[in-house]
Amino acid sequence: MQELSMNVLDVAENSVAAGATLVAITLSIDTAAKRMTLTITDNGKGMPPEMAARVTDPFCTTRKTRKVGLGLPFLKMAAEMTGGALSIESTVGKGTCVTAWFTLGHIDLAPLGDMSATVAGLIQCSPDIDFVYTVQADGEQFAADTRELRAVLDGVPLSEPSVALWLREYLAENTEQLLQKENAV
Repeated sequence: MQELSMNVLDVAENSVAAGATLVAITLSIDTAAKRMTLTITDNGKGMPPEMAARVTDPFCTTRKTRKVGLGLPFLKMAAEMTGGALSIESTVGKGTCVTAWFTLGHIDLAPLGDMSATVAGLIQCSPDIDFVYTVQADGEQFAADTRELRAVLDGVPLSEPSVALWLREYLAENTEQLLQKENAV
């Protein structure tokens, strides 16, 4: 995948498919350590340890439609190409946490892509799922929680096109300066 936001989309869609009611997407940037960490946590059905150990193999998939699953292998490859790594923690019945870290400033670091559009699209397509999107950079933080947004919207669905457009702009405006730190190294 050419942009990391597409990896986020893929992993978050896996969370929704696994029956998650809450998906947390966290992007942390530490310019002093030259490190960017991407974490996607859900409360879906989880995986047994033997499956969690194999999901980064492209030929390991639970899908019936095709015999390969490339989302996690591509994310792992993207992280490792920068000297980073990927870890997966999962407990059956409790959920899964996927963490990938990348070396900032590395020549092979893929562009982040449009995280605001990705997260807004996830929310619009799965309006009954709770999402928490957090961006942290050098001690500053912004977080958006759909549970809070629903309360403010007072019955207007998150899938409403005008709400989705507003949400994308809201996320972009509030994360733009934080995400610029990714390129500061």
